Amino acid sequence: MSELKEFRLPDVGEGLTEAEIVSWHVKPGDTVTDGQVIVEIETAKAVVELPCPFAGTVAKLLVDEGQTVDVGAPIIAVEIAGSGPAAPAEAPAKAPERTAVLVGYGVKTAPTERRARRQPAASEPKGAAVPGLRSDEGATREGTASRRPEASEPANRASPPRSTAKPPVRKLAKDLGVELAGLTGSGPEGSITRDDVQRAVAGSTGRSDIRGDQRVPIRGVRKHMAAAMVASAFTAPHVTEFLQVDVTETMAAVRRVRDLPEYEGLRVSPLLFVARALLTAVARNPMINSSWDEAAQEIVLHGQVNLGIAVAAERGLLVPNVKDAGSLTLPALAGALKALTETARAGKATPADLAGGTITITNVGVFGIDAGTPILTPGEAAILAFGQVRDAPWVVDGQLAVRKVCTLSLSFDHRIIDGELGSAALRDVGSMLEDPLRMLAWS
Repeated sequence: MSELKEFRLPDVGEGLTEAEIVSWHVKPGDTVTDGQVIVEIETAKAVVELPCPFAGTVAKLLVDEGQTVDVGAPIIAVEIAGSGPAAPAEAPAKAPERTAVLVGYGVKTAPTERRARRQPAASEPKGAAVPGLRSDEGATREGTASRRPEASEPANRASPPRSTAKPPVRKLAKDLGVELAGLTGSGPEGSITRDDVQRAVAGSTGRSDIRGDQRVPIRGVRKHMAAAMVASAFTAPHVTEFLQVDVTETMAAVRRVRDLPEYEGLRVSPLLFVARALLTAVARNPMINSSWDEAAQEIVLHGQVNLGIAVAAERGLLVPNVKDAGSLTLPALAGALKALTETARAGKATPADLAGGTITITNVGVFGIDAGTPILTPGEAAILAFGQVRDAPWVVDGQLAVRKVCTLSLSFDHRIIDGELGSAALRDVGSMLEDPLRMLAWS
């Protein structure tokens, strides 16, 4: 005999309570092995791949792609070899169960609770829905609402075929809350286009108006980022200082280093030198690599530098960090920065990549911006913004010349860092970028 086992959404160890199902890697009827990656989920911090904790045959996917579920809720049923009779795949738990977790994250007891069903407004007829838009409860991947068949329709009515649309169009539809099955495609062979999705949004009440306004759900990484920035801005007293720097010698050093064999295949950019300069400045001014512990009423002076790099990813702002960056050689630091930013932009940064940062760099120069007042990453005391490098008039030895110039902006927590310390750290970074040899002299 065989039995059905449910795999429940695990707690990935970051205190999160829910996650969105991004994509399934399996379908009903597939054979899975113990430890095989079966689904990608998006938490408030990152996209995470989940392995199946047992082997068998997929009986049913209990949650659709795009749906948000609570930690501890069943997401997939797997038929495994067993000696007892088959158990129903969706039988309600009679008592709290030990929630499945990822290896290394521990186990928590978490009963599953269903969200309350949305009640229709007084002016909304029961069962009314806007064509093309997701129903708030029980929507299937094909876009049909999960409900009892009425007397006039057969109970065994077949599900409509999957709508034809390219992946970018499917993503746009998911972001805007549009069900593709409710649309008529205007593209080749009846495929659904971006314009079809936009028209569906424009024609729906409460989602858009005739001028093309759109509403994008706030969830996942973007939701977490917004909450963290608000908490940081209104918790830590921010101060920002600015310094304009002649980086002509640094730009020349970047070009020379690119030709060295040790850096073959690595990305050597001005950011690499900014990172090394900041790490050296931390060694000279250790208090800027610290955090404020409100509960303990202590300042935590960190023993190593976990260097965060702000990355504008498709899912929102991410700040992965290079662990113990101060101990790395320049080639190793270049490799770590390259791997970290590529992973983050691909949406593959893990919670471990994003946790434990101690100080951050944000490169606003890549957007053509000279300077800004960056908000501290929560739990950190300082963040350095690196502006664009551009030609500017500059006085050199009493003579006006055209030099490569950029602006540095250092925001810091004024509870920990006073003006003298913040100015000293910023001046150190600027001095090393004006003359890269200082990095060797001060290291």
